[in-house]
Amino acid sequence: MSNSKPWIKNYPPGVDPEIAPLAYTSLAEFFETAFERFGNRNAAESMGKSFTYRQIDHLSKDFASYLQSLNLEKGARIALMYPNVIEYLVAMIGVLRAGYVVVNINPLYTARELEAQLLDSGADVLVMMENFAHTYQQIAKTAPVSKVIVSSPGELLGLKGHVINWVARNVKRLVPKWNIDHIGFKQALAFGQKRAFHKPAIELNDIAFLQYTGGTTGISKGAILLHRNILSNVAQIEMWLNPGLKKVDEQLQFLCALPMTHIFALTACAFLGIAKGAMLILVANPRDIDGFIKLLIKHPKINIFPGVNTLFHALIHRPEFKKVKFSNLLVTIGGGMAVHRKTADHWQAITGCPIAQGYGLSETSPVVCVNSPLETHFTGHIGPPMPSTDVVILDDDEVQLPDGTPGEICIKGPQVMAGYWNKPEETAHCMTADGYFKSGDIGLITESGHIQIVDRKKDMIVVAGFKVFPNDVEDVLVQMPGVRECAVIGVPHRKLGEIVKAYVVKSDHHLTEADVLQYCKDTLTSYKRPRKVVFALELPKSNVGKILRRELRNL
Repeated sequence: MSNSKPWIKNYPPGVDPEIAPLAYTSLAEFFETAFERFGNRNAAESMGKSFTYRQIDHLSKDFASYLQSLNLEKGARIALMYPNVIEYLVAMIGVLRAGYVVVNINPLYTARELEAQLLDSGADVLVMMENFAHTYQQIAKTAPVSKVIVSSPGELLGLKGHVINWVARNVKRLVPKWNIDHIGFKQALAFGQKRAFHKPAIELNDIAFLQYTGGTTGISKGAILLHRNILSNVAQIEMWLNPGLKKVDEQLQFLCALPMTHIFALTACAFLGIAKGAMLILVANPRDIDGFIKLLIKHPKINIFPGVNTLFHALIHRPEFKKVKFSNLLVTIGGGMAVHRKTADHWQAITGCPIAQGYGLSETSPVVCVNSPLETHFTGHIGPPMPSTDVVILDDDEVQLPDGTPGEICIKGPQVMAGYWNKPEETAHCMTADGYFKSGDIGLITESGHIQIVDRKKDMIVVAGFKVFPNDVEDVLVQMPGVRECAVIGVPHRKLGEIVKAYVVKSDHHLTEADVLQYCKDTLTSYKRPRKVVFALELPKSNVGKILRRELRNL
C-alpha cells in the first residue's frame, strides 16, 4: 500500500520520523529504571497525600511478591477495578513486575458487564476498591476468581485514610454493604513484604494489558497490548511532546483526571509521567467539578492536562474555574472524543493554553495522531501521525483513497495491538491484508498531511442516500446560543431511510424546539438538519466523558 507520509515535512524541529530502538526489555524494567533514577522525587499525590518513587517501588514490589505467592501460571490475568487512587498505581505496577497481565475494569460497570469481562478475560484475581465489592458479590458464583483483594478508599493514606474511610462509609454512603471472601490490600502487602521477590523473565512480546474496548454498554473486546506496544507509544508521545516541554526545568506535574483504567490516561498520564519522572496528581472523582476545581487551585504548577471535551466544557462553565492559575500549563491534550471548537476557544481564553487535539484507540495503545504542543491555536484536526506510524485512508474494498477523500482510517505502527483476546475472527476482520488496523473511524488526509476526523463509521447516518456524520452536525449545533451540549443520532424513517434526531442540554431555559430547528435551517443543508429535537438535563457519558450515542435511544 502506498504511503508517502506527507506529514513528516511538517514535523516540529527535534521530532524524528522514527523512534529509536526501545531502551527497555519490558515495562518492569521501565519502572525499575524510573524508581532508581527518580527515587526521592514525589511520584504521585492521592487525596492530598504524596508518595515518592521509592515508596511506590517498595509497595509495588511487595504486591508483586504477594501475587507470586499465589502460584499463578505465566500470563495469568489480574483484574483491577479502581478510580484514580494510589492503590491502582501500586497494583498495576505490581502486576506487571510480577510478570502477569493487567485487565483494566471500568469501575462504573454493572454486575452484568463485570461478569462478561471477567469471564472473557479468564481473570484469576480481582483487585478492587470496596466501593465496588457489592457489584462483584452479585456475580461471584457465576464469575468466580481464585482470589479477591479489596482496599478501602483511604487504605494507604495513614491516619488521614481512617477519616476518609469513615466519611466514605458513613457520611457520603459511597460503600454499599458487601460480604465476599477476600484479603485486604494492606494484608496482601504485608504478606508480600515477608517474601523474597523473584524477578521474572519478561519479554517485549509478552502481554502486558487486556484493554477492553467500548463504553459501558454492549459486548466489548479485549485488545491484546504487549509490553512492546505500550513502550513504543510512550516513546512516540515523549518524542512528540518534548519540544513543548523544554520550557521548564523543574519536575513536571501531570494532572490525572481521566481514569487510568482507560488507555488514554494510562499511557498519556501514568506511563508518560513516569518516563519523565513527573508528579502525578491523581483525581479520584473528576465528576465532582467543585471538588476538582478546588484541587486545581491547590496545584497551580500543573504542566500537562489531558482531558476530553465534556470535562473541558464542564470546567469552563463554572465561574470558580477562572480562579485557577495556569501560569505553568504547557500542554493541554484533548482525546477520547472530538473537541468542539467553541469549547477549545473558551478554554484557551481562560487558561492561555490551546488544546492539542489527538486521536487514538484502545487497539493502538492508544495514540495515533496528535497536534504539536507548539501550535498556538486549536486546529480542528487531530494533527499528523506519530513517529513510526503509517496512516492510510481506505474505501470499503480496502482501496486507498486520494488525499482529501473521506474513508476509513487505517493504521500501522509499533503501538498497534497484537489482536483481540480469544477472538481470531474479529482480529482477522479488523486487519487489512498488508497489516493495517481498520479503525472504524472515517477521516481524510489534508494536503499538509494532517488527519481530519469525520466520524465513526458505525455512527454515520444515511438520509435519502446522503451520508451525514454526527460530529459535523454537533459542531454546528453547539455553536447556537442557549445550547450547552448536544448529540445527534439517526432514527428510522419510512421515506428517507433515516433522519437526524438531536438531543440538547440547554444553557438557556427559554430555548425551544422551534428555535433549534430554525437555527439548523439557517446553518445546515437540508439533509443534515435534525427533524426531531429532544431536550435533556444531561447526556449519557462513559467514565471518560464520551457521549454514549447508543444510550440516547433510551431517553
